[in-house]
Amino acid sequence: MAPDAPDQPAAPASPSLHPLDPAIRTIWSIKLGLLTLLALIGVLFYEVTHLFDDEGGWPPFVLTGIVLGLGVAISLVVPRLRYRYWRYDLRAEELYLERGIFNRVRTIVPLRRIQHLDVSQDLLEREFDLGKLIVHTAGARSSDVVLPGLRIEDAERLRDTLKHYILEDAV
Repeated sequence: MAPDAPDQPAAPASPSLHPLDPAIRTIWSIKLGLLTLLALIGVLFYEVTHLFDDEGGWPPFVLTGIVLGLGVAISLVVPRLRYRYWRYDLRAEELYLERGIFNRVRTIVPLRRIQHLDVSQDLLEREFDLGKLIVHTAGARSSDVVLPGLRIEDAERLRDTLKHYILEDAV
């Protein structure tokens, strides 16, 4: 067995990572449901306008049923999986994010690179008292990092904590 290289950072400890608020699953489900409804309207329009074509394609409304079934399944399964694998932690020198269903992404935002911070809510998030923290960092590529699914109070508290770190670091 080869010893660990000294310059390799240790893997982050999973127990210290914080989950998002569980209500984000409902918001993600609603958004995917609305997307499914949009696709369903398009497919239904197509099938109604081609109902009497003699092309011999699919039987009537089979495609609508497939889109509806897949949309409902995706709207129920994907938000649960996204929630399960979304974690974050504010550490001494960095904000650590971990996410991804099939492709796991681990993002480290050095606190000294933060330019400014936003707390944002869309219409659905406002109804569930949730928000997202948007961290703008120095650099051109992937300079915005979004932490969704936080209670609005927690998002504002995290923003203020990061703001104090930035102000202390600047002095």
